[in-house]
Amino acid sequence: MPSTQSTSAQSTLTPATTPNKGALGSIGLCGSYKPLVAKGLLDGYKSSDVTPVIGRQYPDLQLSKLLKAPNADELIRDLAIVISQRGVAFFKKQSLTIHEQKELGNQLGALSGRPLASGLHIHPTERSAELPNDVSTIYSQRQAYHKYRTALGRLASRGWHSDITFEPIPSDFAILKIKTLPETGGNTLWASAYEVYDRLSPAYKKFVEGLTTEHEGNGFHQVAAAQGTKVYSEVRGSPANVDNDLRAIHPVVRTNPITGWKGLFINQGFTKRIVELTKEESEETLAYLFKLYNQNHDLQVRYRWSKNNVAIWANGPTVHTATYDYDDTHEGDCVVSLGRSLTTILNLSAAVKLSVSNCSFDNTNASSLFILHP
Repeated sequence: MPSTQSTSAQSTLTPATTPNKGALGSIGLCGSYKPLVAKGLLDGYKSSDVTPVIGRQYPDLQLSKLLKAPNADELIRDLAIVISQRGVAFFKKQSLTIHEQKELGNQLGALSGRPLASGLHIHPTERSAELPNDVSTIYSQRQAYHKYRTALGRLASRGWHSDITFEPIPSDFAILKIKTLPETGGNTLWASAYEVYDRLSPAYKKFVEGLTTEHEGNGFHQVAAAQGTKVYSEVRGSPANVDNDLRAIHPVVRTNPITGWKGLFINQGFTKRIVELTKEESEETLAYLFKLYNQNHDLQVRYRWSKNNVAIWANGPTVHTATYDYDDTHEGDCVVSLGRSLTTILNLSAAVKLSVSNCSFDNTNASSLFILHP
């Protein structure tokens, strides 16, 4: 177990021998690592689960006070564990400043065992002169939505994604605070990767656990060109996240190092192909796996925002999508922290790059995702 007083604490990655058991499949998963155990320090705050599978809300907890508490490290470590278990947590009427949002984003990962080299992500295109590079302004309007829908078809479900999985070191946590919102509409949905994995048959689990996928975000080059800029190609929060080729290889199934639970690590936004399969096999397999997120509303949670509300989610155990059913502006500030490598080899080999160049994949989705975030 990591020391709760040290920001350099590392998880103890030892084999788990006894399965966790629970009423729901996602709660009963046993992964490859010994999970971290919460001390129950958040039990004194009023909370409730939003659905049986995913989501927890804390109506009275002020995150800025949590950061200033004498036992802040222990509280934040417990919070990281709870969010990793429940997927996403919601906090009402927060006074959290940009500086505090960044601090919390860093501490959630550092106190739950992420590598020292991982920090806050710098998005390839979403940077503002008014904010630090590692804070993104989320800004969406109805006009942009219509452009997005026209380009990608008529299915809103194509927006499901996990943040920045095109990076070799993907995100562990994200924190979004909404500042401006429409009178109605603009909800955000999250879905549980744990529960999706647990609904696979034993034979299908065995099949996908041996596979890896290419995640690609080079559509952001088009976004940058439209803005009259270039993709940010310097270090983006980790030494491994560098250069302007926004591609990475990740396993189809990942074990969360905090919970020890397995989840499906694919998303429609950035997952382009399964490396070990033919083009046709890859397309058919991914189409089925994507449907498990899209068409199972009982593993989703839908959140209606209010001004200054904050959502913190774990990007490994969840996917999320915005809802563009409003005419006004939706705006907020987002901090995305980085976790750890999911594969031994981070960069694409020349052979993989060659095989990618010989295939045709739809790259249009990635170019719109971050602009059209909730």
